Amino acid sequence: MNMQTKAHPQSTGALAVKRNKGGLLARLKEQRLLYVLMLPAIILTLMFSYVPMFGLYMAFINYQPGGGTFFKQFFTTEFVGWQWFNYFFTNGDFVRIMRNTLAQSFLSLLFGFPMPIILALMINELRNGWFKRTFQTVSYMPHFISWVIAANIIITMLSSGGVINNILTGLHIVNEPIQFMQKGHLFWWIIAFSNAWKDMGFNAIMYLAAISAINPELYEVAKVDGASRLKQMLHITLPSIRPTIIILAILAIGGILNAGFDQQYLLQNNTVMEYSEVIDTYTYKYGLQNGMFSYGAAVGLFKSLVAFILVISVNQMAKRMEQQSLF
Repeated sequence: MNMQTKAHPQSTGALAVKRNKGGLLARLKEQRLLYVLMLPAIILTLMFSYVPMFGLYMAFINYQPGGGTFFKQFFTTEFVGWQWFNYFFTNGDFVRIMRNTLAQSFLSLLFGFPMPIILALMINELRNGWFKRTFQTVSYMPHFISWVIAANIIITMLSSGGVINNILTGLHIVNEPIQFMQKGHLFWWIIAFSNAWKDMGFNAIMYLAAISAINPELYEVAKVDGASRLKQMLHITLPSIRPTIIILAILAIGGILNAGFDQQYLLQNNTVMEYSEVIDTYTYKYGLQNGMFSYGAAVGLFKSLVAFILVISVNQMAKRMEQQSLF
């Protein structure tokens, strides 16, 4: 007599969970050294990215430093709700600040995003190894120059006796030197080209890394079919690095309100203040210099919220259109 027994569903599930737990513990034990290496990064992320988030509460109170400990002063200050946000939207500065921030960011994105791609394609086409390495090294050196030095270089080049005016007057394009740093309508373009010049070479490294991962056999097949270097670039290189381009585009659009602080603060002057003031410099001046800490926190929180919404929105658009996304 053959007897068959059926395992109870609950016992089968419990056994599977037990096995899964055993597998997880085994993997944790096996990879414990990797988790130890990750521990400093996790601690730093918690300390500098998550713990400070309790300070967002400052945007909803009327905080003023005074006597007593910081935490006592912080949590016993009057709660004002959305007062600082309403003040920012209605005090007359909002339109000017957003105009300058968006204009500078869009121009920086317009010039600064495609230029690293073009530079990476150009470097990839170089065949002389020594010249290729030298050219790549020189191209990303400006990234490691501080904005204090870079701003002085830019101001000197654009001055009345600078190299730009000398070239323009020498070629008789203009009759007299242009006061670049005193014309507000030119400030946006100066910031855009400055950002592109400073970060172009460094950002090209990511595209070069993506290009290096392309299968060389694709180029060999294209050569056999008679494809020129230009066609290989258009039909092999660019489509292969498209996922990288999309991911970096999502991050760039998400930071559209990140017009920057260092370059604006160092290049601006009183004659161009109407065009140079952006969210970052505005937050610094009101939040720190004028002691309006809660107001500065509210403006900064607004900027972060807009960036978060943009990242989520652009990520979903990219996922639907190109099947590529951050998450």
